[in-house]
Amino acid sequence: MASGALALKVLVIGSGGREHTLAWKIAQDPRVERVYAAPGSDGMAAVAESTGIGVGDLEALADFAAAQEIALTVVGPEAPLAAGIVDLFRERGLRIFGPDREGAQLESSKAFTKEILAEAGVPTAAYETFTEVEPAREFARHLGAPLVVKADGLAAGKGVVICATVEEADSAIESMLRDGRFGEASRRIVIEEFLDGEEASFMALTDGKHVLALASSQDHKAAFDGDKGPNTGGMGAYSPAPVISDERYSEVIETVIEPTVAALARRGIDYRGVLYAGLMIHEGRAKVLEYNVRFGDPECQPIMVRLRSSLVDLIEAAIDGRLGEVSAEWDEGSAVCVVMASGGYPGDYSKGEVITGIEQAAGLEGVEVFHAGTKRDEQGRWLSSGGRVLGVTATGADVREAVERAYGAVGAIDWNDVHYRGDIGHRAVAREKEAS
Repeated sequence: MASGALALKVLVIGSGGREHTLAWKIAQDPRVERVYAAPGSDGMAAVAESTGIGVGDLEALADFAAAQEIALTVVGPEAPLAAGIVDLFRERGLRIFGPDREGAQLESSKAFTKEILAEAGVPTAAYETFTEVEPAREFARHLGAPLVVKADGLAAGKGVVICATVEEADSAIESMLRDGRFGEASRRIVIEEFLDGEEASFMALTDGKHVLALASSQDHKAAFDGDKGPNTGGMGAYSPAPVISDERYSEVIETVIEPTVAALARRGIDYRGVLYAGLMIHEGRAKVLEYNVRFGDPECQPIMVRLRSSLVDLIEAAIDGRLGEVSAEWDEGSAVCVVMASGGYPGDYSKGEVITGIEQAAGLEGVEVFHAGTKRDEQGRWLSSGGRVLGVTATGADVREAVERAYGAVGAIDWNDVHYRGDIGHRAVAREKEAS
């Protein structure tokens, strides 16, 4: 269905907090008649009708899109992109937003990403790739600690190990290559130098030629306050990220995003989707830590609540090669997402805990509660059903106000063994205090 048509049906692939946020934003578009989610969740029910189709059942998803005359499919998680869902939909003449299987290697293969970065001349950490234990250990000793050991493939955000000592690196190398810690994903590993500095997330939409950068953001990967503990899928995020100044914002577009899109195009890869650069900012210079090929989670939450423009319009422009003709408008304030997780996450955690206070929290000024891992029982109670359970997101005139609102809402929600960080946005708040 062409851009500008009325009564669009949109399908969102996924069921987590990111997908709830995308469905929420898409449902606000006056042109959208109905939003479906696959598989969807109880938490998304207010904005999207669940189909129950799993993200890995590509044929069933394509059949559904065809049968329901879906005008646009938006893919949330990386796994179906890596599996070739875009290739299949394109073959069947179905409109879908995201890179094809070849382009998705930017996330599904760390080694592929490093090759593209080298071709594009994009700054990144020194590295080598390995499939055997002893050469990997030898390189780690040569590189010296601290260093980073990464599973080459997809490992649900848990395949990156920061090693403070060479002994820790040895352990990580052996667990991945010898013990198959992440299965197929760790048959090959990347070992790279540790980059010091401050991380930032930089997402852009691309139609394969043009680039439309989204608002900057910063994620908090570590499980505990003070950036301590194991890496998670993300414990919170905020937007904008002050570490990305206006000057640096333009610099990242020109030295990172645009050269990467051009390098992909030279390989014949028609990349139409989200290009997400995980950056390390050190002494004013940005280096790429990794690429993702979809919206970040939880960065998507604060970015989408700040986006004033129609997400559907932007996505359709990317699909149609018209991204150079559109722009995005943003709320001038800030937004913060605090992830409420099950105790023990990212390790073992319990499920089925009764959650109270969601409706109360969602009713507070400037607050949206996005569901990442919940379900309703027969009595209508909310239960926890995942590691990351809720993404409590709030807007404010600045980061400090958004943080206060978000944690005010977090304080209204409770369940047995709930865990969340108490310092989301701390760097930005500190910068605001310095500037005032």
